[in-house]
Amino acid sequence: MARSLKKGPWIDAHLLKKIEAMNAARDRKVVKTWSRRSTITPEMVGHTLAVYNGRKFIPVYITENMVGHKLGEFSPTRQFKGHSSRVEKVAKVAGGPGGPGGPGGPGGGAGAAGGGTAAPAGKQG
Repeated sequence: MARSLKKGPWIDAHLLKKIEAMNAARDRKVVKTWSRRSTITPEMVGHTLAVYNGRKFIPVYITENMVGHKLGEFSPTRQFKGHSSRVEKVAKVAGGPGGPGGPGGPGGGAGAAGGGTAAPAGKQG
């Protein structure tokens, strides 16, 4: 659920204080933060914040398009390694695409005899 517009954006006080001090001094150094819940405001544009993702700090350069989003959106906490491909396993057993009995080959296709996707004899049940 979104935060009420009447209340304004949530920014941790310690982070806001650091950003305002850097803006006053015209300083552009990297600030480490654990505050993934803080909303990006226009005062942060042009700064680089190192946002903690649970393992390491990810440097995030703040642009105008990021205003209104949360810092945590730009520092992913999980790394997707991919799904195991069942299609590749079936294609390897069937002889691959374009081969006899495989998809796209002679006698291939969905439900055709000799399609290569049926269980071996004696293993049905």
